[in-house]
Formats: sequence, structure tokens, C-alpha cells
Amino acid sequence: MIIEATLIGILCYLGALSSPWLLGLTGGWYLITRPLISGMLVGIILGDIKTGIMIGVAVQAVYIAMVTPGGSMPADLNFVAYPAIALGILSGKGPEVAVALAATIGIAGTILFNAMMVLNSFWNHRADVALERGDERGIYLNSAIWPQVTNFVLRFVPTFIAVYFGAQYISGFMDSLPKIVLSTMNVLGGILPAVGIAILLKQIIKNYTMLIYFLVGFVCIVFLKLNMVALVIVGSLLALIHYNYKPEPQQTANAKSVVDDDEDEF
Repeated sequence: MIIEATLIGILCYLGALSSPWLLGLTGGWYLITRPLISGMLVGIILGDIKTGIMIGVAVQAVYIAMVTPGGSMPADLNFVAYPAIALGILSGKGPEVAVALAATIGIAGTILFNAMMVLNSFWNHRADVALERGDERGIYLNSAIWPQVTNFVLRFVPTFIAVYFGAQYISGFMDSLPKIVLSTMNVLGGILPAVGIAILLKQIIKNYTMLIYFLVGFVCIVFLKLNMVALVIVGSLLALIHYNYKPEPQQTANAKSVVDDDEDEF
């Protein structure tokens, strides 16, 4: 597992919030740190792509509405995306248990994220001192090199340890848990994606009557057994109908009426 743990640890670093190597946030935080993408990458590395994608989809639903305003990190999505999903695959207990593991590890990961922020303030102070002295090399080291070294150590090392040693013990540990604990984790793992979707709906829906479209999608999946391609077609049709036949705003309607009256008089 040395190679696998090393690759997952490197991906965890490359996808970190302050890692600049993959086009900054574009290729790192906003691409490979999305659980849907990282689940596939971790699945490829561990040789179980199907399970990796299934777990990635379930975990993505939990964090689909997560935002980080002002650098505030309610849960470290980077640790969710890599060590947590890797342990979920290695546990062999299915997506529900993996989601519960991911939520726990994600919250614990905020401790390391806050530690990194504290250390970065230390490097920033050293860079200010170097600036006052006119030390160009000191400015470069303390603003570019040492913060990235800190970021690498705090991302790579915990991920490597979790994957390398977790591969030996996680399956046996999960088997040793009482059934009530596993049942609880399964229930929580099933609820958390619904909570993530609910938070997303709360953010994007301004008029609660729009919830009917969400319920139509639910009916199509659960009762009509439509696949995703068919659901996209139905959703596109509903969007087209809503866009073309929604009532016009009163101001726009009045302006249009005035224009029509002027044309009639002419």
C-alpha cells in the first residue's frame, strides 16, 4: 500500500485550498477535491472504481451546498475527498458507512486546517521582518516555500498514515463494531445526503412553489423508475415550459401595453 498511500497523499495536497499547482483553485479545490471526482481517482488507485464512484456520489451530496465564506471551514472537504473516501472503500461496508466516516473525518480535519492557518501567520510575520531588512530571499522563502511545505506536510502525512495503516486495520475494526453502531452509521449515512440536498434547495429556491419541480423529479426516480438521462429530458422540458409561459412582471406588461397602444394610434 506504499504506492497507493503516496499517490492519494499527493492528490490530497494538490487539491488543498491553498495549493497553487493545478491552476490554483480551479484545478485543485474546485475540481479534484470534489468528492465525485476524488472518489473516481481514489477508486482507480485502490482498484475499485465502481465503489469509489458510488461513495463519491454519496459524499458529494452531503457537501454539495458547503461554502467557505471568509476562509471559514465548517468541514475540511479535502480530507473528506481523499483519506475519508479511501477508508470508506477499504472498509468494505458500503456508501452509507463511508458517508458517516467522511463526515467525522471532515470535521476533525478542521483542526489541521486551523493549525495550518496559524503557521501561515507565523510565516507571514517572518516575511514582514525580511521585507523590513530588504532580504529578498527571506521574503521568497517565507511567502512561497515554507507555507507550501507546511501545507504539504499537514496534508500528505496524515493521509499517508491513514491509508497505509488503515488498509490493515479498518476492515477488521469495522467488523468488530457492534451491530447497533453499524446500524446507526448506516442510518446517519443515509440521512446526511438528504440534509445536503435540503441545504442546497434552501440556498437556491427563492419561491417555495418551485419545490414542486423537485418533487416531480423525486416521483420520476422513485415511482416511475426513470434513469438519469430520461430525468434530464423531463427536467429540460419543465424548464422550457416554465421559462416560456411564466407570467410577465407587471411593469414589463404595462410598458408593452403602452407600446401596443402607440402602435395602434399610429
